Amino acid sequence: MGCPRRLLDCGDLLLARPLNPPPETAYDVVVIGAGAAGMMCAATAGRRGRRVLLLDHYPKLGEKIRISGGGRCNFTNLHATPANYLSANPPFCRSALARFTPHDFIALVDRYRIAWHEKTLGQLFCDGSATQVIAMLKAECDAAGVAWRMPCAVHGVARDAGGRFRIDTAAGPVTAASLVIATGGLTVPKIGATPFGYRVAEQFGLAVVPPKPALVPLSLDPEALARYGDLSGASLDAEVSCRGAHFREALLFTHRGLSGPAILQASSYWQDGPASEPLRVNLLPGIDIRAWLAQNRRAKLLPATLLAARIPKRFAQAWCDAHAFVKPVAELSDKALEDAARALGDWPVHPSGTLGYNKAEVTLGGVDTRGLSSKTMCATTVPGLYFIGEVVDVTGHLGGFNFQWAWASGHAAGEAA
Repeated sequence: MGCPRRLLDCGDLLLARPLNPPPETAYDVVVIGAGAAGMMCAATAGRRGRRVLLLDHYPKLGEKIRISGGGRCNFTNLHATPANYLSANPPFCRSALARFTPHDFIALVDRYRIAWHEKTLGQLFCDGSATQVIAMLKAECDAAGVAWRMPCAVHGVARDAGGRFRIDTAAGPVTAASLVIATGGLTVPKIGATPFGYRVAEQFGLAVVPPKPALVPLSLDPEALARYGDLSGASLDAEVSCRGAHFREALLFTHRGLSGPAILQASSYWQDGPASEPLRVNLLPGIDIRAWLAQNRRAKLLPATLLAARIPKRFAQAWCDAHAFVKPVAELSDKALEDAARALGDWPVHPSGTLGYNKAEVTLGGVDTRGLSSKTMCATTVPGLYFIGEVVDVTGHLGGFNFQWAWASGHAAGEAA
């Protein structure tokens, strides 16, 4: 059934290439975007007996899955809850997440005998390669009778008077009762990211929350880089806060600014522009800084030497120089110690921007969920039109949460389309 194809295993890349024009042009469901959400949706709909076509313009199947998690795919998080997601409409994600949980995806992974392990904070990774997850999803689609056109560009989408969708593709037009947009956001354009999904939403009258890079390293201005730029590679345990969100993980210095899990998490909350708030960094989380300094009140050590017992030496020196915290600890006044304690626990950092979509993990913003059904992912004003995955204004924290949203939203639409 569907488009004849050939699968090529080139190292760790899976490519799907159509050999002949597909004989069928009418489907129950057409899914545009063969990533995590798209394949989950197609397989789910196909298992219901729906005639499904899966389209993608990019030649490499599941490329964003392949490069995720250092090549091992952080495929879910045991602790995924609605609190781990950002959206202009926060309650929207609850229904889908409740109906397809991390344990549902784990059961699928286990059925395919893919070995996995848990890292910190509930993050689950493949023991082997992310390509195992891609192969599993493709096998699920094939078992459900899903047809493929890939690589195959989509030139346009329209809806006729009877409510059917016409999709004009490079391989010819197809029609469907249901159209699912799973084209992702703008992250990593070099592997095929485009604004296609947003354009379809706007074409049919749906609002789009302005997208921006998220889970992304942050840059520093020239003055800050002059002080901290040569610390590239240094990292420390820190608590980074922004607009009410707090993340205690590693902070990493780079030649362009700041990265590491704590910074990536906070970047989703940080807003660029003249009125942007600084990040607030606690350099010594988990300890009573005032009590620690008081214990060392009589030390003849320089503050940088004292700090170097807890944070990287080069950073300790640069930070102390920047804050004129340079006299031996024993010579500091009570006020100077109080100022140092306050600054160590609440260091304001003013990023100059992000490193953009090429370095971002995900896209914040997207199709406004206030125009979608939280149960089915269908547009409330356009019956049969669905949006799932990263193209939607639901963005997870770092650590497998965005994949869980892909599985959950894809499953929800697949059950309804």
